[in-house]
Amino acid sequence: MKGLISHEGIVESTGSGLVRVRIMQAGSCAACEARQMCMSADNREKIIDAVCDDKSVKAGDKVEVLVQEKLAWKAVLLAYVMPFAVLVGVVCGLDMHFENEALTGTIALCAVGVYYIVLSFFKGQLKKSFSFTAVKHQEDNNQKT
Repeated sequence: MKGLISHEGIVESTGSGLVRVRIMQAGSCAACEARQMCMSADNREKIIDAVCDDKSVKAGDKVEVLVQEKLAWKAVLLAYVMPFAVLVGVVCGLDMHFENEALTGTIALCAVGVYYIVLSFFKGQLKKSFSFTAVKHQEDNNQKT
């Protein structure tokens, strides 16, 4: 499974080739032995809609949610790198023309806001390209055979 990122989750509901999966998003200290005594609440539940071709998957089943690694990098580029580039570009461009740094900063932040608004217009296209796939967990398959 090279080039794939996977998370284990539990199916919440199914319908028309899609499953709604609850996964735990663990932080970097999830494997730490001292996590019981630490007050950091790093774990968060996420609900993800994923494509599942297996008709035997039902609510409560364990599944693996898979996404291509290159799509994760594309998401990072769109969500973090591009807005940062817009921010820096606008600040550098306006800094030459305005003496007022507060105005420059405000315009730069508004430009980032406009970037996210424009990105939201492509939400439908992005949803199609960023698809998750759910496959039944191997342990469940082995127990039934």
